[in-house]
Amino acid sequence: MTGAGPRVVVIAGTATEIGKTWVTCRLAECLCAQGVRVAARKPAQSFNPGATTDADLLARATGDTPEQVCPPHRWYEAAMAPFMAADLLGRAPVLLDHLLDELVWPPEVHIGLLEPAGGVRSPITHDNADTVDLARAVAAHHVVLVADAGLGTLNAVRLSLDSLEGFDVTVFLNRYDATDELHRRNHTWLDANLAEPVVTSVADLALRLTT
Repeated sequence: MTGAGPRVVVIAGTATEIGKTWVTCRLAECLCAQGVRVAARKPAQSFNPGATTDADLLARATGDTPEQVCPPHRWYEAAMAPFMAADLLGRAPVLLDHLLDELVWPPEVHIGLLEPAGGVRSPITHDNADTVDLARAVAAHHVVLVADAGLGTLNAVRLSLDSLEGFDVTVFLNRYDATDELHRRNHTWLDANLAEPVVTSVADLALRLTT
């Protein structure tokens, strides 16, 4: 990772397919609309062949190219953990130090949104680095923990927060529906029992990162 760089915000998830990329894109758009210069980076991505990739979506939201968001040699055409996909495809090992060396932020960027693969403790690399290790390595200014609003989220959020101890964390309840009784009760319980703030709108999340 070169230069002093921006304030890095890691977009973590309680699980895979929890909506990290959607949140990252909407957050980038919201910040850009406020005049904040934003870039998004995904150190490695795996996907089904022919599918629109996370790098494609993040590039559209930020104005970068997909190749700037994620280096082309870190695109793995197999929907599994990047290190597993690399093995399946006969590619070189994925190591944390290599991902860090490849992480480049434009000099004019204020906030860098960094989206790892998988859940908080999902290994990304052959040396068993996960989102927590990556966040530590980049000295993350903030971590956004994306969680589902429905059944099982109390356990998933609490376990994930245990792993993120020491970071400045905001919990984002994704797909929140204020008309859903369970969603409301989960939000109320988390808000009352966590030390970390819990938000349900991208605008409130952007406010947390800019004040």
